[in-house]
Amino acid sequence: MLLIKNGHVTDPASQTDEKMDLFIKDGKIASLAELPQDRRSLAVIDAAGYIVAPGLVDMHVHFRDPGFLYKEDLLSGADAAAAGGVTTAACMPNTLPAVDTPEAVADIIARAKAACVNIVPYGAVTTGQKGQSLTDAAALKAAGAAALSDDGMPVMNAAILRNAMKAAKALGLCISSHCEDASLVCNYAVNEGAVSEKLGIPGRPAIAEELMVMRDVMLARETGAQLHIAHVSTAGAVEIIRRAKAGGVRVTAETCPQYFSLTEDEVLLQGAMAKVNPPLRTSSDVEAIIAGLIDGTIDAIATDHAPHSAGEKALPLTEAPSGMVGLETSLGLTLTALYHTGHLTLSRIIELMSCNPARILGLGKGSLRTGSDADIVIFSPDTPWTVDPEKFRSKGRNTSFKGMPLKGKVKHTIVSGKIVFTAPE
Repeated sequence: MLLIKNGHVTDPASQTDEKMDLFIKDGKIASLAELPQDRRSLAVIDAAGYIVAPGLVDMHVHFRDPGFLYKEDLLSGADAAAAGGVTTAACMPNTLPAVDTPEAVADIIARAKAACVNIVPYGAVTTGQKGQSLTDAAALKAAGAAALSDDGMPVMNAAILRNAMKAAKALGLCISSHCEDASLVCNYAVNEGAVSEKLGIPGRPAIAEELMVMRDVMLARETGAQLHIAHVSTAGAVEIIRRAKAGGVRVTAETCPQYFSLTEDEVLLQGAMAKVNPPLRTSSDVEAIIAGLIDGTIDAIATDHAPHSAGEKALPLTEAPSGMVGLETSLGLTLTALYHTGHLTLSRIIELMSCNPARILGLGKGSLRTGSDADIVIFSPDTPWTVDPEKFRSKGRNTSFKGMPLKGKVKHTIVSGKIVFTAPE
């Protein structure tokens, strides 16, 4: 049993935003009326001066397990998640082999029981994520897949994706779509624009993302499927999603902290460390992403946590892999860039980072109502700290935010009533 006292509870799901105590019993949020008279067995956290909120739900991470364990594994990824206030992480299936069978889904679920946070797997849309033949969506769901995605490998064949959407709709599954036209991006390293011209290399144009967003929302409109657009990075994509929502399409969208806090100019300063997919864009795109978060066009903030080895990221810009780690910096970055600038309230941030991702994936998380799972983050929105990758719990150190001063830090992370992370003093 655990009592969290004197904290300010912020829970958009139950429309709670006030100072109050929380009592946890048997891994669930319990009524304060159940507090035992004999308090000797009751652990207590004094959360005075802290925000107490539903644990963060990161709906887009790459734990590299199986196949690339030198980059990350389920346990190290879970440790990084806990340090960032994330109590549930949804793993993309671009592993080796890809998570494209019910056996692969079941294996991750079984091994994830040893992790300190909840881990839920995506199942692949196509076999081997090759875009040629559909997986057995019904079998993947029965095995425990939370949703379907070929993230990292856009499904270029519209007929295949259309059939996938039809199957997903019948099963009540969401499809998360990596929207880039592969014929236009060709694994290029940076945004097409001033920086690519300065570097003298070809770039990934914004239109490559926007064409695929438009195609996918049109397919979602025609099939009635639930579509989720991953890692939105361009102003044009935001506007397409905004119009699709207004037209009744069942579409949701996420973005990542790098897309509302960095621009393509970071590549000139940090080279491959700032290489992500989709690429960092322009200041106008950053402004549009923030506007989309403010008006509800974008539903979620995810990390696209993508660890790589130091050697891989030390390769030349055009050869190094795309991606950066994000689990341990996401809350601090979001508070710094969006809360302390006055763009978003704390309640809206929790909605974007917990309630909405849980709802989109149908996880039954993201709430502190009585009877809910006691998955909780306790944080100070005002505590300053500086990003030091050497202190990360992730195996990855590849971040563009090294040395950046942030404001907002996790104090405790609690999963099913158990404290799984406490910040060092």
